[in-house]
Amino acid sequence: MSPGADERAPRVGDGATIRSGTIVYPDVWIGRNFTTGHNAIVREDTTVGDDVVLGTNAVLDGTCTVGDAVSMQTGVYVPPETTVGDGVFLGPHAVLTNDPYPLRTDVGLTGPTISAHASVGANATILPGVTVGERAFVAAGAVVTEDVPPETLAAGVPAEHHPLPETLEGENER
Repeated sequence: MSPGADERAPRVGDGATIRSGTIVYPDVWIGRNFTTGHNAIVREDTTVGDDVVLGTNAVLDGTCTVGDAVSMQTGVYVPPETTVGDGVFLGPHAVLTNDPYPLRTDVGLTGPTISAHASVGANATILPGVTVGERAFVAAGAVVTEDVPPETLAAGVPAEHHPLPETLEGENER
């Protein structure tokens, strides 16, 4: 960017551990005790709460909001227009999407909402505009095409809803 350009430097709270290869763009607000793996990316217009882990090769692709005490493991992709609530767990290579008709129809982007204390398993895919309810659990490899009610298990391709097993009840622990 040229000298004198209107650029807002990123703000990173105390206690951060940002590993090599990680890029944090301007216009980013990150809370205390932020930790990354290697080669993570946090793009512009993103707000990240306190005590957040962003794993190796994970991407917050801008214009998204992440709550406190969130764990996003290796290879997670969070697109623009996405909200991730407090205490959420996103397993390795979980992919959230925001474009319902890629390269076919020009519509507005609508990211998913992952509500507080929800868990999304490894390699799960959450489609645009879907809300995963509080304390819901998305199984590994699931493809979630519709909203998941609170305290519900979503499993399969496409994901079907099931009662949450007793062993998965409650909030995520850190």
